[in-house]
Amino acid sequence: MPEIFDGLWYLVGFALYVTGAICAATVAAWLYPRRERFGKAGSSIVIALLITAIWCLAEAAIGRGTMAAGLLESVRNLAWLLVIYRLFASDGRHTSLAPIRPVVVSLAFVEFLHLAVSYLLDRVVLNVQAEAIALQFDVMIRLLVTVGALVLVHNLYAGASRQSRASLRWPASGLAAVCAFDLNLYTIAYLSGNWPAEIASLRGLSVLALVLLLGIGVSRDREGVRLRPSRAVTFQTFSLLVIGIYLVAMVAVAQWLAYVGGDFAKLMELAFLTIASVAAMLVLPSKRVRGWLKVTLAKHLFQHRYDYRSEWLRFTRTLSNHGDSASPLAERIVQSVADIAEAPAGLLLTVDEQGDLALAARWQWPEIEVPATALPLRAVSFFEREGYIADLDEVRTGEAHAEIEVPAWLRDHPRAWALVPLIHYDRLVGMVVLARPPMKRKFDWEDFDLLRVVGQQLATYLAENSSQDALAEASRFDDFNRRIAFVMHDIKNLASQLSLLARNAELHADKKEFRDDMLLTLRNSADKLNNLIARLSRYRGGQIEALTEVEAADLIHEVVGRLARNHPVMVAECQPCTVTAHAESLEQVLVHLIQNSIDASEPDSPVFVALTADGLHGRIEIVDSGCGMSPEFVRSRLFKPFVSTKSGGFGIGAFEARELVRAMRGRLEVESREGLGSRFAIRLPLAAATGLYENFASTDQKVA
Repeated sequence: MPEIFDGLWYLVGFALYVTGAICAATVAAWLYPRRERFGKAGSSIVIALLITAIWCLAEAAIGRGTMAAGLLESVRNLAWLLVIYRLFASDGRHTSLAPIRPVVVSLAFVEFLHLAVSYLLDRVVLNVQAEAIALQFDVMIRLLVTVGALVLVHNLYAGASRQSRASLRWPASGLAAVCAFDLNLYTIAYLSGNWPAEIASLRGLSVLALVLLLGIGVSRDREGVRLRPSRAVTFQTFSLLVIGIYLVAMVAVAQWLAYVGGDFAKLMELAFLTIASVAAMLVLPSKRVRGWLKVTLAKHLFQHRYDYRSEWLRFTRTLSNHGDSASPLAERIVQSVADIAEAPAGLLLTVDEQGDLALAARWQWPEIEVPATALPLRAVSFFEREGYIADLDEVRTGEAHAEIEVPAWLRDHPRAWALVPLIHYDRLVGMVVLARPPMKRKFDWEDFDLLRVVGQQLATYLAENSSQDALAEASRFDDFNRRIAFVMHDIKNLASQLSLLARNAELHADKKEFRDDMLLTLRNSADKLNNLIARLSRYRGGQIEALTEVEAADLIHEVVGRLARNHPVMVAECQPCTVTAHAESLEQVLVHLIQNSIDASEPDSPVFVALTADGLHGRIEIVDSGCGMSPEFVRSRLFKPFVSTKSGGFGIGAFEARELVRAMRGRLEVESREGLGSRFAIRLPLAAATGLYENFASTDQKVA
């Protein structure tokens, strides 16, 4: 029987060595024209593979123990030491790490020493005891070289930069497989004092592993064949490995107790097995132990794409930058997301008053054209409900979620890459559009998790900023109220002067001096009152009493006639049009908008007013060719209270005009270009369509 098993092990070893030789030679020939993919180590790897193939053939043909086989194994080891050194040189670490070259030279010296001693021992006849000593020396030298090579391979990969690891992963894994097998082989031989022929016959497996990993490393699609086991599979495999090691250890200890236990051997063996089984049943199913194993595996067997500490510090630093040269918060929000995804540019869309998404800021992306409604309300609801981070490449290929709706301006733009929703308390407050990075890549689960958390944090920043703006606006309104209090005080003083003047007139009306002084006082008081009325007429707060039918043409002619005394104001077109409005409020809106156009125009540049019927609305247009306004100012500042381009202005007129028009069920539209002028359009419902509006309003209330 032993002879049969020896024959089987010989056949297994022969087959594995021959297979390893064929594969090593084949990969060497295939790698030769592609050797530049391993940089400076390419040629060395080809030579080392050929030497490994020759060594495998020698082991298969003549077996271990001959001088030729030992010489070829030493040459093989020297060749792979040269490969390791050349891999260090591929990224320049052989010059910056001083100990690398001495270690390689020392290991090569040990191999040459081993060859010299083996040659001398081959020339003399040894007895059994001397042969045992020679075997121990041979194994110890091989073990020393193997350990040194394994340490070099570990430092080769562990000390490499993140960019270099991609090219070093596969050759380092192959070398580690060979070194790890030889380490176990020589360790068993050294401890047992005999050569483990059964294990040695499997050395061809390590050569096959080396060749396979090198082949993967040189293939063009090595990213596609990267081994990426799931964490569940890894945890289960590791659990089985732990259980197997536990059982082997338990059996080994039990056998040792049986050999040395004496009369109570059987009792001690059974007691140990019982105690060990109870301990396993209590410890292994524990959630704490399983949780610890999962965390340990996740930390040490899986490499995260991101350094979360660095990413969070950079994210916080970008948002908290608030110096004089710092970008506005909206742009910093875009930048913080773009930095994480390595995107070169981006946009921030925020929710407007109608619930649609509109452009709020752009970061390093001036060429993209964004419509007034960047994302309609019907598309916003899906992102708000699902928190979905959209990869626009998947949208273009039809792989994205079926319910997602992306407008054409985003879908057709070649640089548009991803949509990251910003959700605060289940409410979408904004969305970041990212431009495509220079290096094309796909999102993975780690990208989605990090961007989702960052989006929630940014949504909190936006909500907090909106709250601060609201508080600041309330504070400005409070200041405005205090100013009104001073105005009222002035009116009270004027009223007191007029009351005193009336009482004195009863006594001194017949005196010329008193009449002259009275006229002067009345004129000054009237001028002050007119100024106060002009100031107060701008701040009526948008409240209207009731809507009536108003002849818009008559009102326009009246306002234009009044303002044309000081500046050219012309009625370009005036169709008969009866609208539903509040006459005084509409007059106030017209006065304000026409006066703004006058202020923005040159003294001889006319302002044109037109009235037309537009469907169910009456349309009043005020057009000037003045200085105009930038799209940014129209979008974010024109209708903000207390923001004014006029020196000493309150900045509340445009805001109040829009609120008054809205209160009359209308809409105020603005078009402006810097240097060309502005167009204000007031759309009010026609009197004939009032019934339709009331029916729609009542229907909406019933549905609500």
